[in-house]
Amino acid sequence: MNETTTTKEPKILILATLSGGYAGADYVGQQHLNYSTNTSILPVRCPSMFSTEFYIKAFEKGIDGIIVMYSGTDSPFKGGPERTAVMVDQTYKRMGELGINIKRLKLAAICTVCKKPFLKQVNEMNETLNEIGFVQDELADQGKDK
Repeated sequence: MNETTTTKEPKILILATLSGGYAGADYVGQQHLNYSTNTSILPVRCPSMFSTEFYIKAFEKGIDGIIVMYSGTDSPFKGGPERTAVMVDQTYKRMGELGINIKRLKLAAICTVCKKPFLKQVNEMNETLNEIGFVQDELADQGKDK
């Protein structure tokens, strides 16, 4: 009888703007480059459309890390990058209040042909999550303090 062991990997959600991060992810695929299979990419028009509560609920449901990959100041949406930065800052504050490590959320400007930066962000998030552990463990520890 063959026994197989599976190692649980942290879950990473990438919110990737169509004008930046998603195009970068597509370019990585076109180049047949590999990155971790523990990632899920959600194409979005502008990340400022997601509230702080969206991120908190994602963590509560077991997403261990979130990378917001957007086109930065090249965004076609007026005020989008600024609103995104404000929203991420507000989310960091809320995460701190809840005892969620703020390293679990990262904002990164990724262009349409940014294969190395895309891969770097995914690899760095995996390294960070391997260091700090799973979000469910972190949340459980916070529950013990109450």
